[in-house]
Amino acid sequence: MAVAGLYRRVLPSPGNRVRLFRGEGQLFSEALQNGTMEGFFRLISYFQTQSEPAYCGLASLSVVLNALAIDPGRKWKGRPWRWFDESMLDCCEPLDKVKEKGITFGKVACLANCAGAKVETFRTNQSSVDDFRQKLISCASSEDCHLIASYHRKPFMQTGTGHFSPIGGYHAGRDMALILDVARFKYPPHWVPISLLWEAMDTFDEATGLPRGFMLVSKLQKPPSLLYTLSCRHESWLSIANYLIEDVPLVLESENPVTIYEVLCLVFSSLPASAGEFIKWVAEVKRHEENGTSLSMEEKGRLTAKEEVLDQVHRTELFRFVSECLSLSNPFCQNIKPLSDTDSLPEIAANICCQGAQLLMGNFGIGERFSCSSTCIKGSRSNGDKPLTVVSGTVVSGSNEQGVDVLVPMSPGKSNSRFPNSCSMMHPANNDILTVLILALPPATWLGIKNAKLSEEIRALVSTENLPDVLQDEVLHLRRQLHYLKEC
Repeated sequence: MAVAGLYRRVLPSPGNRVRLFRGEGQLFSEALQNGTMEGFFRLISYFQTQSEPAYCGLASLSVVLNALAIDPGRKWKGRPWRWFDESMLDCCEPLDKVKEKGITFGKVACLANCAGAKVETFRTNQSSVDDFRQKLISCASSEDCHLIASYHRKPFMQTGTGHFSPIGGYHAGRDMALILDVARFKYPPHWVPISLLWEAMDTFDEATGLPRGFMLVSKLQKPPSLLYTLSCRHESWLSIANYLIEDVPLVLESENPVTIYEVLCLVFSSLPASAGEFIKWVAEVKRHEENGTSLSMEEKGRLTAKEEVLDQVHRTELFRFVSECLSLSNPFCQNIKPLSDTDSLPEIAANICCQGAQLLMGNFGIGERFSCSSTCIKGSRSNGDKPLTVVSGTVVSGSNEQGVDVLVPMSPGKSNSRFPNSCSMMHPANNDILTVLILALPPATWLGIKNAKLSEEIRALVSTENLPDVLQDEVLHLRRQLHYLKEC
């Protein structure tokens, strides 16, 4: 019985304007001499073929993130190496969904942001071919910035539809860009005229109804966030983003609150039930057998940084108002539901242990069932340093067991009626998470408050200008994430 198959494709050349990279060494040499191939060797060192037909966005981003030497902060397939591949880019869209339907321009930008990169997005209705050319020249003249193009293959007369690929360089004399096509099973790298590439980008994505475009991805000088993150993995992320950006300002304008507690209660009482899946605090995990409870200098540094953020949140005036607002004794806020069912550290840690085991074993998102059979909270000292809080759990998956340690950031705090089990040290919980969420809302959120005195008080409470630098960076990162999620 016969079976149909394809081995690569002949690269079309509409108007004889597209050139194979392999057969145009002179173009490469000239562009190299002109200094507009500076990022090429970084990209080609980490260049990869997309592992699934719809993984072009993930593969393009993996190449760029590795070329920028961005640390993913977690191990690749459970091995000692920290390295980006497509399977690790799952924070903004489930991999099985990407595998089936591909990924949108906005989601790729969201992934880049979540992965710790600085990303600037430009849809074609927000830019021009001349602006694109100038940005490409600037990017191609540096090793510290890379450009990913989102385009339709039809103007190139290539088979397929929407596609992502990194741009490897620019030739000024011919006004051509080098596309490093990640679908290498189909087409090799090729040079295309800027005008033709712009035509291919200036098309609409049927999934969103929005034009395609390009993004500039570069490395931040320091990690974008340390403790908190927003996630659009949960199916209701769009409704939560819309509520925070669009509905909250309208509610505040229509309800005409007169006290800070009324403002907070209006925001919290209408939060979608799944808001706890939208904003989370991030705990570091490691295998139980990895040096026992002894931490490396790198692990100590990350834990200390998380604790600094947590402590700074607790010291804000807004945190005090949020904690009092959540108190059961507050008459204004009787109907507020907590973000999660529990603030109990053992229960929180049990869930984190399961997630951690999936990450460490390289099975995150694949659907294998994990359960935490036991947890134990330990206070210890690492090499004589300050006390550490470590939650050890045993995670079971089928016949396999994995011991997982969760490094928990702690901050001095006082117990309250909402958290009767809390002690003099506090782990991240509902009240600090909601505090950070309020700080991350766009400044325009509060413009509808009619009471002049209240408006001034709220602006002072949520202003990022007077926040310590570390917390300010954390809040601004969340605000950027919220912007990207809304744009998705």
